[in-house]
Amino acid sequence: MKTPSMTTLSILCGKGEHIMTQVKRLLINYKTLEEFKQFKEYGIQELSMLEDLESNMIENDSNSPFYGIYFADKLVARMSLYQVNGSTTTYFDHNHDYLELWKLEVLPGYQRKGYGEALVDFAKSFGRPIRTNPRVKSAGFWDKMGFEAVKYDMERDKGENPLIWEPAHIQKNTGESA
Repeated sequence: MKTPSMTTLSILCGKGEHIMTQVKRLLINYKTLEEFKQFKEYGIQELSMLEDLESNMIENDSNSPFYGIYFADKLVARMSLYQVNGSTTTYFDHNHDYLELWKLEVLPGYQRKGYGEALVDFAKSFGRPIRTNPRVKSAGFWDKMGFEAVKYDMERDKGENPLIWEPAHIQKNTGESA
């Protein structure tokens, strides 16, 4: 997946002002590992990406699946984004490759300020369908971002409740019959 290393976005801050911020591809290194520890401390354990990072640890790997947003020098929001071969899925009516968006998390104190939206908009900018598995109390967020539930398939979904988003140029499939 060809990805930019950085994308600049506008975030609406609490005072109604727009600030410019950047979604950056995070390097896989010990500095990033230390930054991820703050999320495990403050976040819900199932969202922790610490184990993912440790299993991918190659100093300064530029092909990292991790993306984040910094406020000053502090990592305040992050996600992982993986490309999936479209011929191996039944989530979409086509065989296009798609993206798996995993473990989106924004630190307390920075939530509801547009950081999560900026990360999802960054993922959407690739123009590929996206699949995610929403976490704790996030249904409203994903609905606002245009994601739709798929019809649950026990064998395929294995206890998850996936949501999908598709670019306008690709026909949507929510698993429902017309």
